[in-house]
Amino acid sequence: AAVRSRPGRAWRWGNLLVSFAHSVLAGLWALLSLWNSSELLGDIQDGYCVSGHLLVCFSSGYFIHDSLDIIMNQQARSSWEYLVHHAMAISAFVSLIVTGRFLVAAMLLLLVEVSNIFLTARMLLKMSNVPSPALYELNKYVNLVMYFAFRLAPQAYLTWYFLRHVEVQGQGAFLMANLLLLDAMILMYFSRLLRSDFFFFPSLHKASVGRDVDGEKFLID
Repeated sequence: AAVRSRPGRAWRWGNLLVSFAHSVLAGLWALLSLWNSSELLGDIQDGYCVSGHLLVCFSSGYFIHDSLDIIMNQQARSSWEYLVHHAMAISAFVSLIVTGRFLVAAMLLLLVEVSNIFLTARMLLKMSNVPSPALYELNKYVNLVMYFAFRLAPQAYLTWYFLRHVEVQGQGAFLMANLLLLDAMILMYFSRLLRSDFFFFPSLHKASVGRDVDGEKFLID
């Protein structure tokens, strides 16, 4: 009821539900694949398993679908950061699918979807004006823990691994550039999350008063 009356919010709600479904499926899939093939962690560049390959294909399909959904619903201007992220993910994942290399790195990166379960739930709770603040507060702290465990930690490990062990040429150089850009985006999103949920700046709040939330970037609020 909180979103149905406004077309922009109704679209965004549906888009987030699809994102939530992908996060649940891909996050659990990545966890199970790495658990069942933990020996692959010793060979991040050339380790291979069918489950990981299919996971990368599945997530590539989601990123393509979400990009088309954003563009066809004329949300590209307000969601350009998502389009940049999706373009990076699609190009990197396609290179992995074609070559069969660095699939373990992709599986580690897709652990981020475990964190996205709670990040997307946070945005859905905010949009729905949930009557129980305690539910949002609980998710807020779980989301922070999951952000560290499944987003920052795997990203930091992979960045260290690439800088130390991967030759900066060909596919390695391409993936390295994507990884460093993703580092910058993740840190930017993390600062926004802390600012919104744990630190309050009245000047920033006043500056946003009166703006149409349907036109804001997904992660601004």
